Amino acid sequence: MESQRSFLLIGLAMVSFLLWQQWQVDYGPQPAQPVESQQTVGSDAPNSNGDVPIATPTNKSALPTQSVVGKVISVTTDTLQLSINTVGGDVISANLLKYPLEQGSQGTYSLLRPSGPTIFVAQSGLVGTNGIDKGSRPTYSVGQDNFVMEGDSLTVPITYTAKSGLRVTKEFIFSKNSHEVKVNYHVENTSSDVKSVKQFGQLKQSTVDQGGSMFMPTYRGGAFSTEDERYEKYSFDDMQDKNLNQSTPAGWAAMIEHYFVSAWVPPQDQINSLYSKMTQNGNAIIGFIGQPVDIESGQSVDIQSSLYLGPKDQDTLEKIARGLDLTVDYGFLWWISKYLFAFLQFIHSLIGNWGFSIILITIVVKGAMYPLTKAQYESMAKMRALKPKMDALKERYGDDKQKMQQAMMEMYKKDKVNPMGGCFPLLLQMPIFLALYWVLLESVELRHADFIFWITDLSVKDPYFVLPILTGISMFLLQKLQPMTMTDPMQQKIMQFMPVAMSLFFFIFPAGLVLYWLISNIITLVQAKIIYASMEKRGLKTK
Repeated sequence: MESQRSFLLIGLAMVSFLLWQQWQVDYGPQPAQPVESQQTVGSDAPNSNGDVPIATPTNKSALPTQSVVGKVISVTTDTLQLSINTVGGDVISANLLKYPLEQGSQGTYSLLRPSGPTIFVAQSGLVGTNGIDKGSRPTYSVGQDNFVMEGDSLTVPITYTAKSGLRVTKEFIFSKNSHEVKVNYHVENTSSDVKSVKQFGQLKQSTVDQGGSMFMPTYRGGAFSTEDERYEKYSFDDMQDKNLNQSTPAGWAAMIEHYFVSAWVPPQDQINSLYSKMTQNGNAIIGFIGQPVDIESGQSVDIQSSLYLGPKDQDTLEKIARGLDLTVDYGFLWWISKYLFAFLQFIHSLIGNWGFSIILITIVVKGAMYPLTKAQYESMAKMRALKPKMDALKERYGDDKQKMQQAMMEMYKKDKVNPMGGCFPLLLQMPIFLALYWVLLESVELRHADFIFWITDLSVKDPYFVLPILTGISMFLLQKLQPMTMTDPMQQKIMQFMPVAMSLFFFIFPAGLVLYWLISNIITLVQAKIIYASMEKRGLKTK
């Protein structure tokens, strides 16, 4: 019995420690960045560091430096506010209008940022034999500086005529209620020769060391998809060690930033080359190059791709490209988490409150696991009933551990008791808790989700620590309800301190997770009362 409690104590402490480490990584203060690392798009023009591909992603030749100043176009839809630089037609800033930076603030979340220590831009263009982005970036012309969506769609055209005879109209096409931007190149060949171009799209971001746990390291960086791997992370360290260089049917390349993702999605009916690299001043790049497109003299073609800039909404992402929804990364328990989230989402569709949805899903999950809980308590009761026999064996065999172990196994077999029966049901429940933890941590739907009273955001800690304190009290009551069979004074003190320790852990956990644990404890208290009453009727000792 003592070994069971020790085992459970160690398991609970380890799980709590790992969750605390991950919480610190994702929500704790970020390290200050040195001032000298600040950059701007102008000082790090795409061609100045050779960060725009020439023909293939393996070509490492630096492009000639050419400082060109363009103007910035402002584009506003119902979901996005973008800034597009006429040099290259790059998207240099993106604000998500439906996602405030902080709850109740007027500022919106900036997914793409043109300057500062955390520069993050989306670049695109035409390379290849006759590409207009080969060697230097083109400066596009545009009829106006400000575009505002007034209907269900908006098209922003910018044009460029090259000396080679190519006339390019680059169009950014927006739809209402969408974070997806269609990028279309209408390329006309006015020369007498056949011209060949390749489309590219890439994301460039400064690398910031955020630290993290050695057990559960944080992740902010690149990701890609191929025919063989629907979703593969490619961290900044991976890019530093080795450039990505893969050809695949369809595919995509992305940068992930907690609840949000930026992704280039090339045509899904062709072979695309995915690549990554690090620039001379330490920016990470991940992107794609499409197939060469030949344009006959006097002819024109349209070349398309998509740029997604928005939340990690699984329903939306899975419609855009295969595997893009997997950027909502639930970790190794994804096969449990995805069903928990689907069920949580279903409950929310009925009642409209994420907090009450968490309460209901906890009731359902605990109800479904009631047979395991009952088996756990009954197994522990049977072990307590064997204590006199266990003490007799200790007296008989003394320090002869081998004979003692053999006699114990025979006793367990004769009395039909599984010594791990009290631990195993609890271990089966742990993956559910961990899976729900990742759901609460990863799901953008819970960002700034209101509950009741003082809980106005389930994705951050309880501002007044009411839920952690109540959770600690519930753990204390559970501990008092369950008999303490440990004889070692140190183990008893550790167990008595556990409610306090767990409350301190929960001070920094998201309120949604603490709410789940609190409701789970309350349900366990009720279930324990029912189980103990049933056991006493059958003559099993509960104390």
